[in-house]
This record gives sequence, structure tokens and C-alpha cells, in this order.
Amino acid sequence: MQFDTPITIALSKGRIFKQSLPLLAHAGIEAVDDPETSRKLILATNHAQVKLLIIRATDVPTYVQWGAADLGVAGKDVLIEHGGDGLYEPLDLGIARCRMMVAGREGASLTGQRLRIATKYVRSARDHFAARGQQVEIIKLYGSMELAPLVGLSDLIVDLVESGNTLKANGLVPLEHITDISSRLVVNKAAWKTKHGVVMGLIEALREAVQRG
Repeated sequence: MQFDTPITIALSKGRIFKQSLPLLAHAGIEAVDDPETSRKLILATNHAQVKLLIIRATDVPTYVQWGAADLGVAGKDVLIEHGGDGLYEPLDLGIARCRMMVAGREGASLTGQRLRIATKYVRSARDHFAARGQQVEIIKLYGSMELAPLVGLSDLIVDLVESGNTLKANGLVPLEHITDISSRLVVNKAAWKTKHGVVMGLIEALREAVQRG
């Protein structure tokens, strides 16, 4: 497709970037530099009008919301925590799939008030237990969630689970499913209006790539 107006797309390094590449290629967009080897944070593409921003996964919705990027790819877990302000979410790209789960020691209780839940997904955890009619104490962590129940910091954790091997290696098991997670295309609301033609063309090209699998 043709890009007759500047477009900036926010992506994060790692799994999302790698799995986004074939979808973007279907839309005719290819990165000139590899973010895994380049120190550049703004990557050129084969289109002079299209740039890729390489940022932390948790920052993608913020860059798109405030117009520093026109579009972005972010996991649904990140979007739930962000709240979705200033964004449209027109397409599930079906990549970087995993599950958000409550996990803990085998046989750990999910009932009762004032359970302590360790997680970096504060909004998701609070909403899930509120829907169960439970008040819980949320302990925010940024990594190594599996450690929290082992040292008595928390009763349970809420985290993303792909294979479950990390939980198993630390003596924990998934106990309750919260939601399925995949990465979504998000669009800045202003860009949706001012660059509607090129944005819609890109969305349709990506949708076709997703449907082709």
C-alpha cells in the first residue's frame, strides 16, 4: 500500500516485535534496522513516511494516547492496566497469546477476605476479585512474581501464563483463569480522523494478514 502521509507505529522489543513483522510485511512495511542489534529507538522502514518507535511494552498505549505515535501494538494486559483512554482498539492481531491467571501453591484457597495478591496487573486483579465479591490487598511487584507466595509476601499471584513451566519450576500451579491475552492494534483518536484513509488501509491490510494466519 501507499503511504502519502507520515505514520509512526509504536512497538516493543521481543516477542511482539518479532510476531508483528510478518503482519507489517503483508502491509508492505519492513524495518531497515533490527531493534535487537541497533541502539536506535526510531527505526526507518522501506517507506520514507513510515517510522517505527521501539519502546517499553507498558509505554505503548501512552505514546499512542498522546499522539507521539499514530498506531501501536500492545498486549491486552497492558491495555487493561492503561484503561484505554485516548485510544481506539480496532483489531486483535492474535499474536503473543497467553492467559492471565490467578496462581499459587497447589490447594491454596481462593476464598475469604483480605487475601494478599502479588501482581503488576493491579487493575485486572482488583476487578477480578471485586467481581467475586472479595476485597483483597494488592501488593504491586514488577517481576519475579512466583517468589511472593514462597516467602510469605502474598497468598496468591496474578500473572501471565504461557506454558506454565515457570510456575511449575517454583512449586506453583494455575488456579483460576481471568482472561485470554493477545496483542491488539491501537490507534490514536486524532490520527483516526486526520489520517483516516491511510490508517484504515493499514488496518485492512493487517486484518487480511491475521485472517490468512
